[in-house]
Formats: sequence, C-alpha cells, structure tokens
Amino acid sequence: MLTLSYLSELYLLHSNEYSKEVRRFELRGRYFPDPHKPNLMGVINLSSESWYRESVALDTSAAIRKVNILQASGADIVDIGAESSLSYAQRIDDIQQLELLLPIIKEVSTTSTLISVETYHLNVAKGCFKAGAAILNLTKGDNLKEFFKVVADYDGGVIINFVRGDNVREVQPIELPNDPLSLLFPYFEKRVEEALSCGVRKIWLDPGLGFYYPNLLDGPTRIQRQMEIFLHTFRLRKFGWPICHALPHAFECFQDEVRTAEAFFAVLAILGKTDLLRTHELNKVLGVVKTMQLFSSKNP
Repeated sequence: MLTLSYLSELYLLHSNEYSKEVRRFELRGRYFPDPHKPNLMGVINLSSESWYRESVALDTSAAIRKVNILQASGADIVDIGAESSLSYAQRIDDIQQLELLLPIIKEVSTTSTLISVETYHLNVAKGCFKAGAAILNLTKGDNLKEFFKVVADYDGGVIINFVRGDNVREVQPIELPNDPLSLLFPYFEKRVEEALSCGVRKIWLDPGLGFYYPNLLDGPTRIQRQMEIFLHTFRLRKFGWPICHALPHAFECFQDEVRTAEAFFAVLAILGKTDLLRTHELNKVLGVVKTMQLFSSKNP
C-alpha cells in the first residue's frame, strides 16, 4: 500500500535532488517548462490498432479536428503517432508514416499549435520538421546522433525516451533493480551528452513507462514499477532538463473505469515533479492539475 510514510522517507532520502531546478527554453514563442504547473500533451493516434480508441483519428480531417479540440481544451503540445506501439500491431514504414502525417502537420503548422511527432524513423523526423513539426518524440534507443542533428537543424525540441532495445517495437527484457532509476541514470547521461554535442538545446527526458517490455506484461509487477518511477522522477532532475511522462492505463486495476487511470497516475507524476504529462484523457488530467494547484496556493 502506498503510504504517506513512504513519501516522507523518499523525500528525506533524496531531498537535495528534490530542490534541483531544470532549464527553461523557448520553443516557437512558448517557454517550457511552466514553473507553476506541469504542461499537458494531448495524444492523437493515426493507427486503427492503437489501444486507446478515443485518441484514434482515421483520416486527415478527423485528426485536424482532434488537434483543434485538444488545443481548445488546454493542451500545450499535441503528440501525433502513425504506428501503434503494441507488439502485435502492423508495422508502418517511413513512407506510409509520412503519407499519414504530412497533410496534418502542414495544415496545423499555420496555427499556434505545437506538434510533436512520435517516431523512430529518421526520414519521418526530417519530413515532419520540414513540414512544421516542433518536437520529435524519439522512441528509438540506439544510434541517435543523426536524429539529434535533425532536431538541431530545425531548432526543435526532443523528447528522449528510455528504450531498452533498438526502438519501441523491438524492446528487450528489462532488469528490475531495487533502485527504479538505476538503469535510467547512465542511459540519460549518455543521450543528453550526445544531444548537446549535436547542438540540441530543448530537451525532455521520458522514462518510457508505457512500452511493452516482454518481462513486464504481468500487471501487478508493471504497475508497481510504474508507480515507483513516477514518485522517484524528481531524481532525474539532476540532468538539468524537464521530465515527460506518458500516463499509463493500469487496466488490471481499473477495468471498466480504465479511462480514469491516467488521472490517478497524474497525481503520482505531479508529486514526483513531472514537467510534461502526455495523456489521452486531457480533461480529466487538467482537472487533477487544477485541483492540486488549489492546495499549493493555500499552503505555500
């Protein structure tokens, strides 16, 4: 059972890390992270196989409509992906991804909406930045320098995901050490160094909690690890960059109420000082953010 005593012990053990500040940066006239609350990233999936049905857009007009709704609902960023990350989903090659993504990005790039594109294909990253995307949600684990160079060329942002394997569709079994961040520290240290050496100056770090590692398919084991990492997130601030989290679903616990799961995990993410919340349930998570802000304003 998660208890107040656990939270107290975690804070006391790592209090010096909790107070560390992260860098702010300007991206297309907007500044990130927000020093007063987490930013919100809405999600649109172009694959009909995506698990979260409410986020699926089956054509360009539906996707553009969803972009407008997400922005009007309070999304700071809209993340669009052309391929489901489910292990059994059909692969969408780079040519097909560009055919799906480019008409949407070109249309939306004339507005103030910041578009993030989730991919592990270099050609997709290049084409989407050229069309007007602002951020690369990079779901590749190795050989990232060419991606970082593209981001730098367009003065864009990048979300560096922790990926154990070549990419999100080819992940390897992951170790489960006692310290939930022990694998993340060396991984992000190397990736941040590479990104900076390529000229990237707008970075989020994402522990990649939503990926389908073959030895984390057992629900209770996966959910326990996700909760630990959410609460320990503030320790990643030692790298000096804001943290992004994709909020998971925990279907095994929530079942018929699975659409409320992301709101629950948002609480843990905010307690862990997450800077950017990637969510399929924007309105529910926005409600969580607003509620937690009320408490902060009364208890400075």
